[in-house]
Amino acid sequence: MLEARELYSYYGKSPILQDVDFRVEEGGFLGIVGRNGVGKTTLLRTIMGLTDRARGVMSFAGADLLGLSTPRRAAAGIAYIPQGREIIPRFTVRENLIMGTFPRRDGARRIPEHIFELFPILAEFINRRGGDLSGGQQQQLAIGRALAMEPRVLLLDEPTEGIQPNIVQQLEDVMRRLNRELGLTIVLVEQNTRFIRQAADAFVLLDKGRVALRGRGDELTSEVVDRYLAI
Repeated sequence: MLEARELYSYYGKSPILQDVDFRVEEGGFLGIVGRNGVGKTTLLRTIMGLTDRARGVMSFAGADLLGLSTPRRAAAGIAYIPQGREIIPRFTVRENLIMGTFPRRDGARRIPEHIFELFPILAEFINRRGGDLSGGQQQQLAIGRALAMEPRVLLLDEPTEGIQPNIVQQLEDVMRRLNRELGLTIVLVEQNTRFIRQAADAFVLLDKGRVALRGRGDELTSEVVDRYLAI
């Protein structure tokens, strides 16, 4: 579904990612871990075409990705939820969700009903402004907005950061359901290594912009965390 080989990505003249390889099968769940500042967010932004320049090989469903603009990558079925969520605070929940439908190839502006099944609070607050929601509710809205485009791949950048524990559990349950029941391919940057270990098929650990370690999700052991991620 999504693959990179010898991938380099730049901001200005500086390569932030260097010689990165990864592969995610259709319906797979890949966790991206590493200390702060090692290139995790840059990797997601590179997949979406949001860095200054990238070289190497990156493909999506067998087709070249690096030659596509960001809107065309979204139209191909890649949805991205950045850190900070970036909902439109003055838009209502409904308007934010409808905005998520814009990349759809069929042109439909209908909000899929399963979004409200996953996040009932969005139905309850459908006419409330996004800026009036709590942080956890805004994160649910950000995920719902991404799902409104009916993507094939979902990229999430630390969705549980700064969220109250009960909402964290709900978000984790939703990600499991999206992956295991609905077959959605997920690439997740997350500091919560426990969740990566439990939910991901595989992980990639970045260090200084390079892949330092990779393995199955259940191989992200406490020993690995202590060696590579402890401050």
